[in-house]
Amino acid sequence: MSNFFNTIRNIFEYKEEQSYDFVLLDTAVAQQTQDFYSPITQKVFPVCDKNIEFIKEKYSTLINSDIKIREFYLNVQNKQYKSFLFYIDGMINTDSINHFVLNPLMLKNKSNTNTSEEQVITAPDKVNIVKQFDIQSYIMDSLMPQNDVSTSEDFSDIFSKVNTGVSALFVDTIPTCFLIDAKGFEKRGIPVPQNEFVIRGSQEAFIESVRTNTSLIRRLINSENLIIENCSVGTVNKNTCCICYMKNIANPDLVAEVKYRVNNLAIDAITSSGELEQLIKDSPFALPQMIATERPDRVAHYLLEGRVAIIVNGTPYVLVAPGIFTDFLSSAEDINLQYQFTNLLKFIRFFALVITLTLPGFYIAITTFHQEIIPTELLFAIVSSRSAVPFPIIFEIILMDLSLELIRESGVRVPSSLGQTIGIVGRSDSWRCSC
Repeated sequence: MSNFFNTIRNIFEYKEEQSYDFVLLDTAVAQQTQDFYSPITQKVFPVCDKNIEFIKEKYSTLINSDIKIREFYLNVQNKQYKSFLFYIDGMINTDSINHFVLNPLMLKNKSNTNTSEEQVITAPDKVNIVKQFDIQSYIMDSLMPQNDVSTSEDFSDIFSKVNTGVSALFVDTIPTCFLIDAKGFEKRGIPVPQNEFVIRGSQEAFIESVRTNTSLIRRLINSENLIIENCSVGTVNKNTCCICYMKNIANPDLVAEVKYRVNNLAIDAITSSGELEQLIKDSPFALPQMIATERPDRVAHYLLEGRVAIIVNGTPYVLVAPGIFTDFLSSAEDINLQYQFTNLLKFIRFFALVITLTLPGFYIAITTFHQEIIPTELLFAIVSSRSAVPFPIIFEIILMDLSLELIRESGVRVPSSLGQTIGIVGRSDSWRCSC
């Protein structure tokens, strides 16, 4: 038996290699590979042509069909500056870009035809403030009627924002990029919870968009103390994560621990909250330490208790840390019931948990070694039912558990039209095996 368990452990247990077989790459190939994975540290050039050339090289625009570079001339003080807009097709709102970016920048109007070298600003006390003309501030303050515009000088930050649906505006003679948040990619509507359905309570569930998920939480928690911090996870694919907590309720040590674990992951890419949960928990063999839920009201309830929520872009499940034992015996319906019924339901779930864990071993122990405590008629019935079975009881129980697991997997993987049929056949076969 020990050899069997050792074989299983050697198959599934991860062991770090002590020596590796590798081939030295050519110097040019090695340099190219290193440049591909190294972070970009280049600053924005003050010349548009150099910026275009750099972007085309990094994004391989000759073969990338969705990378768009819109070149045009920007009018400021009756002067024209070469400019271009850099974005990913399918991830922006084209109407917003056309009406609130390209239209005021390209067409001549009173704002961009002013020839004065000074800007006059009227203060609240009706005293005019005169300051020297600056083209960067003038474009930001007067020529771009967009609600969310920021600037950046680092290409790594620009590429990270553009990959999430932000448009980048480059203007000749300005060593700074304007980042315009005009996202417009397709996303599904807010659905009904599929795995945590309740009769009384909210019927909204999270989706794959991180900003939609944060808005669902904001709508439930009407407080200025709700903090939602953004962070990036991954070196190759910088996926966006949000850490949510109540500033005046959550333990600062807990918040600092969550931030430390999320921000110090040495991993190339992460695409789901399940991967993140495995990476930041204490041990792979430990009990579950976080709650994964698709319900915004449940996350809001936990945040008001002082816990921390982690939202990963691209997944409809949110992690809540820490998760205690009673949380896994609770349901989303419990907060809508009186405490007497809630405690009764938790006791029933705990009793079912104990039965699930102990009943197979208890049944094997009694039928194999302590038959004297079984009533005589029941013992005769068990013996007669097992008279034609050539296998021991423990083998039957293991076989039944494996059969149920296979039926569950087939019911999940096959099309829904066949799932019900497989479930009926599987339940009848399992009942026959148990008998």
